[in-house]
Amino acid sequence: MANIGYIQVVRHCNHFCGFCSNPATPWEHTFETMKELVDDLVGRGYFGVVMTGGEPTLHTDLPRIVRYARDAGLHVRMITNGWRLGDRDYARALAEAGLSLVHVSIYSVRPEVERQLRGIAGTVERAMAAIESAHDAGIEVNINGVINRLNADHLDENVRVLCGRFPFLRHFVWNNLDPSMGRAEVNQAEFTPKLRDFELSLHRALSFLHKSGRSFRVERVPLCYMTEFGWASTETRKIVKGEERVVHFLDEKQTVRQTDWGHLYAEACTACSLRPICGGLFDRGGAYDPVELAPVFSSMDPIVQRIIEDPADPSYPLRTLAAWKADFAVRLTEARAPKATRPGAMRDPDAPQVGVITDESLLRYQKKRQAEAKLAERTGLKQERGGPE
Repeated sequence: MANIGYIQVVRHCNHFCGFCSNPATPWEHTFETMKELVDDLVGRGYFGVVMTGGEPTLHTDLPRIVRYARDAGLHVRMITNGWRLGDRDYARALAEAGLSLVHVSIYSVRPEVERQLRGIAGTVERAMAAIESAHDAGIEVNINGVINRLNADHLDENVRVLCGRFPFLRHFVWNNLDPSMGRAEVNQAEFTPKLRDFELSLHRALSFLHKSGRSFRVERVPLCYMTEFGWASTETRKIVKGEERVVHFLDEKQTVRQTDWGHLYAEACTACSLRPICGGLFDRGGAYDPVELAPVFSSMDPIVQRIIEDPADPSYPLRTLAAWKADFAVRLTEARAPKATRPGAMRDPDAPQVGVITDESLLRYQKKRQAEAKLAERTGLKQERGGPE
């Protein structure tokens, strides 16, 4: 399986997004603590690792850990806001270390909207510079976006502008906002969209990319809101292929192993023909309304076939629908067993310690909290609930 692990390299950031779900913590990494997590993913037989955060480029050992992961045989990726990656020398250093792919996060190509979302000005052009410098360094560039209330009406505009300026962009990823953690949890009213708010603009964006021959993935959006492109749902793809993910959180959660991709369903979902392969509504924060969900009455076979026959994704070994159905029937039986007897999203007690808390890191965290409290006051947002003080 093409299992990919995530390592939160840092948990602080040089932006102040009002919907951040992974804000600063007192935990920090040394090269040695990150090295242990890379070794853990290699030991699990994982295909690759995603360096994430916070903003991972803020860690001085990032090129070194990228090189270590590459030399260990992992495909190395990174998610970044692009603020530092626009430095061409830095982009070349990461490329030489072994960074193969970078996801640059851009939420809106409208500068005033992006400023509201990021908490600071000038982020659009810095992210655009990062796209250019990474591409010139030989790093494949994808675009990440979080669907939220402020960009829900112009997801397609974002795509058209970015593809027009950078024709080499071939892949886009959207994550519907997670309202359950960090600042996203306490600023739900400002940023959490209704599903109907983005349905049309997301469809226009996906249609444009599909017609242009580009690829895309969408996370945390139920299939009833993207039936034409159901094969692009990240949860659906994981359910179909039986994939897992490991996330090494740089906080009290530590290492979480995810194998269950189902979330919240409405009563109407019981009649939906796509229910077995749909992730439902990601709503651990109680911010979405399940009444927006509706049953779909079309065969799931074309969606499954599109996933298992994808020539660009050779990770799944069963390439015929009949073989998949036999395998999936077994997995469905296991999935319907009592929760106590099967894993879902759970802390992995056998994983290494993720990061450390020291007197110095705790002091840095307290100063960061104080600085962000001033940013929150200036932007009219709420600061996330605090951790250890």
